[in-house]
Amino acid sequence: MVINDVVVKRTQRRADNVMAYTNMLKDRGIKVVTPVKLQVDNPQKYEDTNFVVYPFIEGEQYSGKEKEIYEAGKLLGQIHSFSPYSNAYNLFEYDVYDFNLQEVEESMEAILQHVDKAGVEIDTGLKRILLESVASQEELYHARLPHVATPHDFKANNLVLVPEPFLIDPDNATWIPRVFDLALALLLFHNEHDQAPDQVFTIDEWKLFLSGYKKYIVLTDKEKVFWEKAKQHVFLDEVMWLMAEYEEDWQNSSQQKLFNSLIRIVIDGSDYKLV
Repeated sequence: MVINDVVVKRTQRRADNVMAYTNMLKDRGIKVVTPVKLQVDNPQKYEDTNFVVYPFIEGEQYSGKEKEIYEAGKLLGQIHSFSPYSNAYNLFEYDVYDFNLQEVEESMEAILQHVDKAGVEIDTGLKRILLESVASQEELYHARLPHVATPHDFKANNLVLVPEPFLIDPDNATWIPRVFDLALALLLFHNEHDQAPDQVFTIDEWKLFLSGYKKYIVLTDKEKVFWEKAKQHVFLDEVMWLMAEYEEDWQNSSQQKLFNSLIRIVIDGSDYKLV
């Protein structure tokens, strides 16, 4: 790893909490960016926005090779394994369990308009799954699933290979159900990355990612029971708005293919298991 320069970026409101958490990860041997030492405070608040200066990490881009997938799974497993048992770093707590039927109706209307303009087709069974997900929110909220502190944006465009994966964007750090974070990695690991495949992990690739992850984590029976509903909920929270808000993505053939693979996996992704 060679550090040649720095990057200045916005970070979340609980900036000091995030930095304390990521410094803990670094102290445990996790390859993750932490603020560079300056003669002034880092991060800094300017008006209502927090900014942080990170080292620029030299390395290669992810390209979907088997070793990269396995090592990425290992890294996420390591990160989760170092989570405290409670929200000791006072990170933002995940609390998005308030989607309603009108939001789904409006999002599906926007998605279908984008699809029509792009001249592509999608499985309209997506709407049924999203409506089911709305109905499952209360059950998930009360399920008392194991939570972790996590960077919660674990995808290929936030990793640099040096040659092992190095996390360069930990600023969404959150206290969240562990299985939600794992579902996010399954669904969006390849999103917004030119060198990544234009689809979600294949079943074999998912097994490979999970085998790396499980070197450090033993998932509970409860997490396995709620896995399907967790996947659907994360789609509702993280993917639905992407498809509805960004019309230009539907004009991009690679993103079209990724979106369609996401729809297939949320409608019938029973082969994407946690075992």
